[in-house]
Amino acid sequence: MVQELDTVVLTHDISEYGLERGDIGAVVHCYKDNLTFEVEFVAADGKTIAVLTLHQADIRPISGREVLHTRELAEVVR
Repeated sequence: MVQELDTVVLTHDISEYGLERGDIGAVVHCYKDNLTFEVEFVAADGKTIAVLTLHQADIRPISGREVLHTRELAEVVR
């Protein structure tokens, strides 16, 4: 079960924010239904890329057997 402050992994691209499947976020709020979450995605410098309302199918818990990596964030025009 996903809880506040959990580290989660995005399960699909969200191109309007430059996010890609596999990007890592932090759960900053769990709604009462336990199926909807506010997830913050940040760049390496600590600046917020996006805080999004996502559903359980959009994220998954991170596994201790996964390797983290970096990529350059494409400039997103909103």
